Amino acid sequence: MKLARFVLKIVAASLALAAIICAVIAYWDKIAALFCCVKGKLTSKVKTCSYASEYDDYADWELEA
Repeated sequence: MKLARFVLKIVAASLALAAIICAVIAYWDKIAALFCCVKGKLTSKVKTCSYASEYDDYADWELEA
């Protein structure tokens, strides 16, 4: 009986860790924005808390005809 309780505690801990990891992945953009704001307030150099979009990496090319 003690072995079954121990195994169930390990399973519960593993599921809790998996839930935390899923939450971090789901809210990564908000976590990054929070760290951006905190960094800006600590350094006082950055006035806004905006961060670059993932679409800023792509240039808008106009084709010449």
